[in-house]
Amino acid sequence: VGFYSAFMVADKVEVLTKKAGEEKAFKWISAGDGSYEIIDSVKDSHGTEITLFIKEGEGEFLSTYTIENIIKKYSNHVPFPIYLEKEVEVEKPEAEGEDEEKKEPEMTIKSEQINKASALWTLSKNDLSDDEYKEFYNTIAHSSEEPLTWVHTKVEGTLDYTTLFYVPKTAPMDLYRADWESGLKLYINRVFISDGEKELLPTYLRFVRGIIDSADLPLNVSREILQNNRILEKIKTSSTKKVLSELSKLAKQDAEKFAEFHKEFGRTMKEGLYTDHANRDKILDLLRFKSLDGDNLPLKEYKEKMGEEQKEIYYITGEDEKLLKNSPLLEKFKAKNLNVLILDEEVDGVVFPMVTEYDKTPMKHVSDVKFDDETEADSEESKELLEKLSTILAGEVKEVRVSTSLVDSPACIVPDKDDQNYMMAQIMKQMGQEAPELPPILEINPKNELFQKISANSDDGLIEDVAQLLLDQARLFNGDEVKDSIKFIERMNRVMLKAL
Repeated sequence: VGFYSAFMVADKVEVLTKKAGEEKAFKWISAGDGSYEIIDSVKDSHGTEITLFIKEGEGEFLSTYTIENIIKKYSNHVPFPIYLEKEVEVEKPEAEGEDEEKKEPEMTIKSEQINKASALWTLSKNDLSDDEYKEFYNTIAHSSEEPLTWVHTKVEGTLDYTTLFYVPKTAPMDLYRADWESGLKLYINRVFISDGEKELLPTYLRFVRGIIDSADLPLNVSREILQNNRILEKIKTSSTKKVLSELSKLAKQDAEKFAEFHKEFGRTMKEGLYTDHANRDKILDLLRFKSLDGDNLPLKEYKEKMGEEQKEIYYITGEDEKLLKNSPLLEKFKAKNLNVLILDEEVDGVVFPMVTEYDKTPMKHVSDVKFDDETEADSEESKELLEKLSTILAGEVKEVRVSTSLVDSPACIVPDKDDQNYMMAQIMKQMGQEAPELPPILEINPKNELFQKISANSDDGLIEDVAQLLLDQARLFNGDEVKDSIKFIERMNRVMLKAL
């Protein structure tokens, strides 16, 4: 590692070495061009000396400041001290009558240890205090605040490695940016390797800060090797479970702290439902939800409160909590006194269609739920009405059909989840990209008085205006915008005039 970096700034590298008890020394010389030579040499004592002949223009690597920083970054925790010889001024007592301006400082060479020569994470947990853990977090996370929690693990056996992971109190600034940076540092036998590897933990745990120190990886490991390394993959799998286990422990032992965690990172954790199938149930247990009956609800508690007749977990997705709680789609659930989870974050619409069950209990979007007492007997009676509305709204909706869930509201729109472009549109939306517009399905409630009057009315102009207003109303309830606000106002005015 050192030689590879050295040839980026040095014209030549010389390594002079002599074994203890031997008289002869050897010098290895290379210009980094793929060739080298070894010659006999002389050295007073045993040991090894490495000399770099710095290239022109690379003088910064001769400064004490630069050398100190390199040592502290890459070798701060190696188990032996590293000294740097510095030129320092000798402090002398002032002589009487001596002119301070004319006095020249006397300099001397002083050897000073640069690295700590110890690694906190290699010490036993029993030998470390909370203050020491917090101080180390401040150092590696470049943060002045305390961590929310941490987990320190040492594994010995088939693999030997140590991890020290911290969960921050507040989310990093780049948490939701595409160019987010990893907060983990990789060491091999306490030698720093890198701090930008995104392969060390799953993406949904990118808020974690800390250390991974392995004894089984080679020092010359490259980024390409890391991406497909069997040892690192095992460490990653084990570390993921350890972090999730620690968060689960926090949820049970300190509800207040866990609430802080969920507020900052709950949305990020949801991404794991889509990407980490092996740990999906563990992630679901850590999530908290808004619902018709209250907020901060774990799925386990939701399930415990389900009545004997309820066999599924119900949820609704959207982007406005108030609109979702008053959605026409929930009328049947409210009438039956059934609780519904309110999923109002953008990621929910992408993730939860992939989550089909929790603890062997099916999870269903309210638009996909059919109750035993629901029938479509009215659809035949409403055939003429459906055909009329389908003709008026042709091109704006994919289908007009009778709803089996509406109780009071006249209409609602639901997406066509069978459309092959539906999931792609949801993913593009989550990524902040412009998604293709897919025509929705309009569901109507023929029992509503409005439709009964439409069926009895012969004013085609009025019926067309009402149909368009119903579609716009359904869009607004769905959190969408009215496509043409001017036409919306014109229709509204015409309907009001005829009503008066």
